Amino acid sequence: MTLNPDRPIPKANTGSAILNAFANLAIKLVQLERRIDPLFRPAFDAVLRDPLARAVTSLINARRHDEGLQIAEEKLLADEEAYFDSIISSFYAQLRGLWKPGAFERGGNTKTHGIVRAEFTVHDGLSSQLRHGLFAEPRTYKAWVRFSGPGPYITPDIDDVGFMSMSVKLMGVPGPKLMDEERFTQDLLGVSVPVFVSPDASANAQLQVESLKNAQIYYFVNLHRPHILDFLMQSIYLKTQSSPLESPYFGQVPYLLGEGQAMQYSFWPVSSKKTSIPRLPSRPPDDYLRQAMAATLSKHEAVFDVKVQLQTDPFLMPLENSAVLWPEEKSPYRTVATLRIPAQSFTSQAQLDFAKQLSYNPWHSLPEHRPLGNVNRARRRVYDTLSKFRHEMNSVALYEPTGDEHFE
Repeated sequence: MTLNPDRPIPKANTGSAILNAFANLAIKLVQLERRIDPLFRPAFDAVLRDPLARAVTSLINARRHDEGLQIAEEKLLADEEAYFDSIISSFYAQLRGLWKPGAFERGGNTKTHGIVRAEFTVHDGLSSQLRHGLFAEPRTYKAWVRFSGPGPYITPDIDDVGFMSMSVKLMGVPGPKLMDEERFTQDLLGVSVPVFVSPDASANAQLQVESLKNAQIYYFVNLHRPHILDFLMQSIYLKTQSSPLESPYFGQVPYLLGEGQAMQYSFWPVSSKKTSIPRLPSRPPDDYLRQAMAATLSKHEAVFDVKVQLQTDPFLMPLENSAVLWPEEKSPYRTVATLRIPAQSFTSQAQLDFAKQLSYNPWHSLPEHRPLGNVNRARRRVYDTLSKFRHEMNSVALYEPTGDEHFE
């Protein structure tokens, strides 16, 4: 196995020359903005980002109906299994069009910036409210952490849409798991945008249909079922990234924290250092994010605080709508653990290839952290089905790591 090379985002194929031209132009404008984004982004984030996010969240909530759910209470979507089927069908078609057998990639979080060794240490002295599952007692777990770019394409870093993902696989985790394929792991998934791209599985099925046409803009902007507010919320947080080690990452969707209690988790870099992006406004190196991460870890460790946010208001902090930003004033972040990535080298081809052997799924989980909501219920089927499909197409067996793997 080898990683596929970077290549441009494919042209839109909606069947309409006019719609194709508009979708392709939208991508070009985003890519142009990425070249100048660092000139104004720090000021924007400091002054406007949070007020704008609160304002858009208020508009989203104004359009929602309070269904009277309780804390940690779920409600199935009507025909949600059909939406899951549609998502899987779209991904099958798109992956077959993008990749060849032996070199299939993930449908999302596709480009591997690097996979690194880490340690996840649960803090001592947590309150009884927090001491459930992983956090029941102070302990340190080995971890493999995969940093990645958006999918379903593999592009030069400056040409992607402006977010990154972190997938954390803890090993040596005792106790029963929600999926049988891995017996000793707990997966934690984060994205550099705090809310999911679509509110629910129905909308995500709509998104994947447009993604199959390489025209995702028409999920957000259309005449029959637009998602303008979701587009605005994503746009507030999407930006030109400096390094995978220098961004917070958000779980985006809810999980149990013991029976009858829901949470979201997140990872926050301890250091405020920002790496300068080379050559802007000209083109940086295609893999400048991997290079920035490698330069840091060649000399220093990277540390993230692991925080949880408890659900305290079932309407303002919903389980079944993953596009709503949970308000910090209702429930502040609480630090429960530390993720420490020691200085290391990770850029060998063997180690990069190792990332393709692994399967990350939020349902690789203790029951105390069961994923909640319809987006997570979709993930169980979609991630599992596509992982098995990818491994089959690459003739690679599913592999549960131990943390004792070594590479030249």
